[in-house]
Amino acid sequence: MPALACCVDAAHAPPGYAFPAGDSSLPFPVPCLPGVPLSTTSIHAAAAASENSSGHWSPSLSAALYKIDAWGAPYFSVNSSGNVSARPYGTDTLPHQEIDLLKIVKRVSDPKWAGGLGLQLPLIVRLPDVLKNRLESLQSAFDFAIQSQAYEAHYQGVYPVKCNQDRFVVEDIVRFGSPFRFGLEAGSKPELLLAMNCLCKGNPEALLICNGFKDVEYISLALIARKLSLKTVIVLEQEEEIDLVIEMSKKMSVRPVVGVRAKLRTKHSGHFGSTSGEKGKFGLTTTQILRVVKKLEQAGMLDCFQLLHFHIGSQIPSTALLSDGASEAAQIYCELVRLGARMQVIDIGGGLGIDYDGSKSGDSDLSVAYGLEEYALAVVQAVKFVCDRKNVKHPVICSESGRAIVSHHSILIFEAMSSSSTSASAASMTSYEMQYYLSRLTEDALADYRNLTASAIRGEHEACLLYADQLKQSCVDQFKEGNIGMEQLAAVDALCELFYKTFGASDPVRTYHVNLSLFTSIPDFWGIGQLFPIVPIHRLDQRPSARGILSDLTCDSDGKIDKFIGGESSLPLHEIEGGGAGGNGGKYYLGMFLGGAYEEALGGIHNLFGGPSVVRVSQSDGPYSFSVTQAVSGPSCGDVLRVMQYEPELMFETLKHRVEEYCHHDEDSDDSDGDHRMGSIATVASCLASYFHNMPYLVAPCSATGMNNSDFYYCNDDDYNAAADTSAGEDEK
Repeated sequence: MPALACCVDAAHAPPGYAFPAGDSSLPFPVPCLPGVPLSTTSIHAAAAASENSSGHWSPSLSAALYKIDAWGAPYFSVNSSGNVSARPYGTDTLPHQEIDLLKIVKRVSDPKWAGGLGLQLPLIVRLPDVLKNRLESLQSAFDFAIQSQAYEAHYQGVYPVKCNQDRFVVEDIVRFGSPFRFGLEAGSKPELLLAMNCLCKGNPEALLICNGFKDVEYISLALIARKLSLKTVIVLEQEEEIDLVIEMSKKMSVRPVVGVRAKLRTKHSGHFGSTSGEKGKFGLTTTQILRVVKKLEQAGMLDCFQLLHFHIGSQIPSTALLSDGASEAAQIYCELVRLGARMQVIDIGGGLGIDYDGSKSGDSDLSVAYGLEEYALAVVQAVKFVCDRKNVKHPVICSESGRAIVSHHSILIFEAMSSSSTSASAASMTSYEMQYYLSRLTEDALADYRNLTASAIRGEHEACLLYADQLKQSCVDQFKEGNIGMEQLAAVDALCELFYKTFGASDPVRTYHVNLSLFTSIPDFWGIGQLFPIVPIHRLDQRPSARGILSDLTCDSDGKIDKFIGGESSLPLHEIEGGGAGGNGGKYYLGMFLGGAYEEALGGIHNLFGGPSVVRVSQSDGPYSFSVTQAVSGPSCGDVLRVMQYEPELMFETLKHRVEEYCHHDEDSDDSDGDHRMGSIATVASCLASYFHNMPYLVAPCSATGMNNSDFYYCNDDDYNAAADTSAGEDEK
């Protein structure tokens, strides 16, 4: 039966309703008011042409509808029960090893008295086996490319912790990657602290890549990591950083390993390529790199220059662009060898993309036109070709693939609580009620009603819709003026909606209200328009009967998802039934997939920088016209680490033991530089402790001794002005 059909038996039809002869089932009963003879034949014919929603449906049809086999392979599929299953070992997963996501939800959300964990949704489900498989697949792809191309060095990657800094994610990566010498990349001081802590338990050959803008504290911490026998590389993002590296390494008696991030001419033209090219956000030009070489040579440290880093941009769309960038970088690498640098590693950065929409296309930010094998082969071939031509020893290849490693292992599951549509009034009002209230319209409104029904009789669809709009607007105006009541306005809305539906002018899209905050859990959708696969995780053996957009619990108008993969503006969904459809008591669960990279970090504390400090400033009669009456320091490194489930106290103890292990020989060393020398165990340990208590942001030299995360600061005008006078006097010296 058409979805709009409302079966009314002619024998029980209310008085005043007209039915065509021999037809006792109408798509909807139209009230027949006095003086308005109405035949519904044309309306019935139009409704009969509507799509019949009955018919066979299967899990495989749902898999095709939502493209699960495209974007989800080899980790997600639809099982015979109509639920989404995770395949933890990818293509090597046996049927009995598949994990039903609905069973996970039931296990964790059932109350404890029923054997569950009593947790509340939304829920992030992490699959460490998938994480392990991604690491192994990436390593295997490079191993195969290296072997097939007779490349004479190895591959060892690093994971950029900014993608997801959660403690268990990072610790799993270090543990799973230990056989491959897999390391970590940090871009801020708290990230560096957690990377140091985790790599104490990793492979001693694993790299610790230090990216991001750096101040004295950052560089000192990186040199301490070097002192603790971690394979730390300080990658210069700005030319000025080399001066700090040279100065601090001499003071701390630590021989650094230095790399530079090169600004390539090769540019990624997509959304994620804004940090590439000559005008990119980060990196050094060839002129600046030459000046760095000269400074290191003058300092007798050119042998410390061992790594070249570049980054084309995230989600590199094609291997052609990748090969172009890798070739350009390899040329710079060979030139640095010629200039006397002791080069060892070429770091191709991030950019290994994933296929969010299953299209396998290089023309979209949502997809890439290659797999892991093609990616690795393009890099190895490009670097080998240049080095062979220049007769330069093949470098170790490093990559900073984060998105491709962690995206698949995390699933965000949330519940749709209810749905609503503009046609609710039509379904909730009986034919008799509609007739009753319509008969009490004003004469002007009745005239519009007669025009509407007359055009329906003649089969003039466009005129019918025009009159429906006119009737609706007329009644809205009369309601505002107080000439008709709310019930009459609702009756008109219901009548017009029936006409809209019959003639295909109704908006069929519903709003599904989901128990979620978009800004916390899917910030990339709101911030940059990033789309993720969103799929019901159950009832996939049933045909979806509606289309919907998702609206979160926030009061912000942007808190909705109205764009989906495949260019769709709505998502096929099922009715939310109170009778327990699918054996779940009416609950309807959706999953967002491929969101393991960035979403948690952005929704929580991106790059672990935390919030800013806050000051309250009042007008003052003092010489500076204002006074700071309250100041609250932002979160410390330790605070933001706790948010990600790290335990700073235990982390410090781990690092302190490492200090005692590797710095004991410095206890009796000659401390000719006095307080500037960090030779003693106590000094190094004290410095490490201070880093946990300081804020994550860069520290200007004049403010290195800040509030150190004291919670509140108050002062009166006299205190503030006295401090300001002292500061001004010092500035004049």
